[in-house]
Amino acid sequence: MKAAHDRSEPWIVYMVRCADGTLYTGITTDVVRRVAEHNGEGRLGARYTRSRRPVRLAYMEPACNRAAAARRETVIKQLDRAGKLALCADTP
Repeated sequence: MKAAHDRSEPWIVYMVRCADGTLYTGITTDVVRRVAEHNGEGRLGARYTRSRRPVRLAYMEPACNRAAAARRETVIKQLDRAGKLALCADTP
C-alpha cells in the first residue's frame, strides 16, 4: 500500500479555470488526480468547484516542499484576477 505522501513526489501549486471563468488555486502532489477530484471523481473536490464544473488546469508550478507550496498558494490567492490571468498566460 502506498503512503499518503511519498516524500519523493514534488508538491505543486496549481490553478484551475472553472466553467464560469473563475479561478481556483490549490496545492497537491498529483495534479491529474486533483483535477479529476475537482471534476467529481471521488468525494474530495473542493466545495467551491462543485457547482462550477467542469474545471480545466490553467497553471501549475513545482515547489520544493509542502510549506513552500502553501506559501506560494497564499501569494497567488492574494493576487487580483489580472495577476492570476497573467500567470496563466505565461504558462506554455
